[in-house]
Amino acid sequence: MRAAEQLEVQFDGVVIPVAIKDLVAWGRSGGVSDAELSIWLDLLEPASRQGMLELLRAPLITDRSMARQMLDSWAGRRLLDEVADLVRVDDDTVGVTVLSTLERLLQEKPQVTSLDLLEALPAERVRLDLDGLVQVAAHWREQLQRQQALVARLDRIPLQAVFPPAEPAVETLSLPTIQALQVPHRTEPLELQLWQPKDARRPSQASDRPWVVLMPGLGGTPDHFRWLGRLLSHQGWPVVVLEHPGSDSEAVGAWLQGNRRPPGAEVLPDRLQDLDAVLKAQADGTLPVRGERVVLVGHSMGALTALLATGVRPQPGLEWRCREALDDLPLSNLSRLLQCQLNAVDLPPTKAPAQLVGIVGMNSFGSLLWPRNRPVRIPVPALFTGGTLDLITPPLNEQLELLLATAPDPRSRAVLVEGASHFSPIRVEAQLTESKDNDLFQLGEELVGVQPLQVQALLGEEIITFLEQLTPGRQGSASQGGPALIHRQAGSLHLHRINAEGAIQLLNES
Repeated sequence: MRAAEQLEVQFDGVVIPVAIKDLVAWGRSGGVSDAELSIWLDLLEPASRQGMLELLRAPLITDRSMARQMLDSWAGRRLLDEVADLVRVDDDTVGVTVLSTLERLLQEKPQVTSLDLLEALPAERVRLDLDGLVQVAAHWREQLQRQQALVARLDRIPLQAVFPPAEPAVETLSLPTIQALQVPHRTEPLELQLWQPKDARRPSQASDRPWVVLMPGLGGTPDHFRWLGRLLSHQGWPVVVLEHPGSDSEAVGAWLQGNRRPPGAEVLPDRLQDLDAVLKAQADGTLPVRGERVVLVGHSMGALTALLATGVRPQPGLEWRCREALDDLPLSNLSRLLQCQLNAVDLPPTKAPAQLVGIVGMNSFGSLLWPRNRPVRIPVPALFTGGTLDLITPPLNEQLELLLATAPDPRSRAVLVEGASHFSPIRVEAQLTESKDNDLFQLGEELVGVQPLQVQALLGEEIITFLEQLTPGRQGSASQGGPALIHRQAGSLHLHRINAEGAIQLLNES
């Protein structure tokens, strides 16, 4: 079939026919074509006209190998399915024509633009649903407005305390012990970072304290959390930081180089087995870490791993919830793609470890897995932390909903930091010189949020407070009977501690 000649643009219920050759000529000429279409497009505001030119000429795909791996992944196919609803090629509703055309173009050239794709689509007609694109943009704006409304609501809470800026201690001489652990489900041993407490002056307290397992998120490495391992060990908690081959920075780097598919929810069974192997190794003495009780700490997917390790599984109806949640392009709350992929993943049966006493989830997610109207009950208190700039796991949809759906213990709570993002807990070489030069996460402020070192210091204080309350006889003031919403300021940063009652208030007002 020859390439399509006409593009039908659907806008405000009206279908406008546009000759593709005229649109391509206008785009390739930089807007100086003699085609009749150029006369109409010149009527656009200069900013809109320039934006349309940039959209048409910008590469859709800039790396041939990486794109092929992405398009062949579950997330890529799901995104393509949604694109097919906006760019309809004949009667193709799942994006097969777009996918095959992209693959053919990628064999011919390393980069593919929107103009290339429009020129090459083999179809009788192509329809661009601008109404649908407007709806996607409206949903995106709605998410941003909800985040802004949350910040405004939090700012109205009276300040309970003001402190000087939280400054992180830089202690480059303190390094972890590296230990290899053979595990039956992997060909290579896991490389663990062990942070042992240095202070032996409080043996009675040390014997009461749980040990901590810390799990990085997707694309993360143990080095990203040296700051937290060092901090907790200096306060008397033994810490083991896991690596998760197949979903670490090496795996994501391999995808970026086009050598593998992007890792997704399919790695969770291996992550759960990694955790189980570490818990068993500590229990039988293979892992030289003291402690009879354990707290699971994770960032993003590491937090989801911790929750799944308690034995909870997605509530029935996930497929239906996902159809509704992913009805348009998931530009915000990207965690929904991972949550929905769990429909296609066989999770191993798991029971909560007998020694488990708490969970800390940094930038955690799970609102589709465990919606508030279909709650599950994890058997231990939980701390969920997040930031108001996080659009990967937005705090209203994720941390606050998750608190209500999973964590009934009165010691459970959420902590939100204004200006923090999804990547604020990650410490990379751009912040301090303790990570490797080739760290995958070379993040600027637009991604990592404001004052990341100070945010980490605040998160560290909150995690320590939570861990202290897990010690027998030390529940403290933040556990029961405290305010529903606590507002603290440290320097220019604002931190909010929120219990279940406070979460209900914020969600009802959003």
